[in-house]
Amino acid sequence: MKAKLLLAFLFPFVILAQTPAYYANIDFSQSGENIKSQLTTLITNTHTNPLPYTSNNTDTWDVIKQSDLVNQSSDEVLLIYGYEDNDTPTNNDRLRNKDLSCHTSSCIGLWNREHVFARSLANPNLDVSYIGPGTDVHNLRSCDSQMNSSRSNRIFQDDTGNAHITSLGNFYPGDEHKGDVARIIMYMYTRYPNQCEAVNIGHGTANHSYYSDMPDVFLKWNAEDPVSQFEIDRNEIIYQNQGNRNPYIDNPYLATLIWNGQDAEDTWGTLSIPAEQLEQLTIYPTYTSNYIYIKANTNKKYNYTIYNTMGQQVKTATTTELIDISTLENGLYLLKLMSNNTAQVKKIIKTNTN
Repeated sequence: MKAKLLLAFLFPFVILAQTPAYYANIDFSQSGENIKSQLTTLITNTHTNPLPYTSNNTDTWDVIKQSDLVNQSSDEVLLIYGYEDNDTPTNNDRLRNKDLSCHTSSCIGLWNREHVFARSLANPNLDVSYIGPGTDVHNLRSCDSQMNSSRSNRIFQDDTGNAHITSLGNFYPGDEHKGDVARIIMYMYTRYPNQCEAVNIGHGTANHSYYSDMPDVFLKWNAEDPVSQFEIDRNEIIYQNQGNRNPYIDNPYLATLIWNGQDAEDTWGTLSIPAEQLEQLTIYPTYTSNYIYIKANTNKKYNYTIYNTMGQQVKTATTTELIDISTLENGLYLLKLMSNNTAQVKKIIKTNTN
């Protein structure tokens, strides 16, 4: 178990040494919402070579035939949602020759392009007739044409086993693919936050995120199904062709920092520390009109910062046991409490009455 910590302000030399250069200007000491906003700016500004959906020039077909190879020495693409190559049906195939792509109306035994964030679930819809969100290759995966039709625009729902339509009529992508799906949805919501809201495509609650904007199912899948070498290679090839990266493939723990939930792997080893290294702190009450108290097993000073819902600092100070929020306006805030190499973040609500 790891605590959700932002360590850039504690160990800047480590961050610079181990965090990829692509993220060098991201301030990981900010609130989760602020980090997400910074990532939106980054992956938007570096999206310098948007591609056409279909064209006589380089298009999404060309990139997918490189990015979706099961490994870079193979000529077979890995079909999302697929799981079985040794039976008679072709709709559940896991691998297929990259040249068996469908460009006609009859596509049985062929693969086509799956919009993981379904086109009709975006607002407005993801249009592929022009270069834009609908042609973003990070959201396009090779998929058996019949499997693609079966998934259709069904929202994703948690379950176990291979890909299937759930009893509620939703879609489970399969144990092998659920992490891939989660990280693509997170990318799309971060890249197109107003058009591709994650809550429109995931079944169930969104209790972990402070603003209820990330379905719990995607945080769960992101933690349970670690990033594969296939995803790493795919991210790199799309980066080379399109200009931007999927941050949640580069480090799944970014999702934990932004939306909380089950701890995902910190692949950089710089954004989290083991929970056993944390001092035991109790911060209470988190719903108050005036004071918040700190109960600890040691007597030391703590630096704290309070952020509003826009990610702006509204108060910063040092204390040993008492935080006065009586002068703040009523509403939701994030309290970050820091001492030496430990930190805790709490959601607090300022109200008129205790």
